[in-house]
Amino acid sequence: MVTQVHNVSGASAIVVDDNQDLREIFVELLQAHGINVIGSGVNGKDAAELYQKFHPDIVFMDALMPEYDGFYGVEKIKESNPDAIVFLVTGSANIEKKLDNCHATAVLEKPIDMNKIMNVINQFCTH
Repeated sequence: MVTQVHNVSGASAIVVDDNQDLREIFVELLQAHGINVIGSGVNGKDAAELYQKFHPDIVFMDALMPEYDGFYGVEKIKESNPDAIVFLVTGSANIEKKLDNCHATAVLEKPIDMNKIMNVINQFCTH
């Protein structure tokens, strides 16, 4: 059962993932839960640029991407706004050490569980 979280409905977000299919599905799921997805990208550099352009309430970003990974994106976003809410999404258990040193707001594991995602959004976002 999916829980609608009313106090974050209308929150703005960007979604960054190098896998186009996963990115599109995640965007659709967020929109179905009342999250306004205002941009999407394919790497950490896109994430930093989209954040500067749109100033979303939330950033969802894959941790492992070619060229500019999610860790790069988190670093650049947090340099401009230390209070930015950035969720790293990962399907890899092999990056624990990197995750420990990362300044992401939270780390979410793949496969995507919308109940967990909405609970984390509700925990960190007051909209």
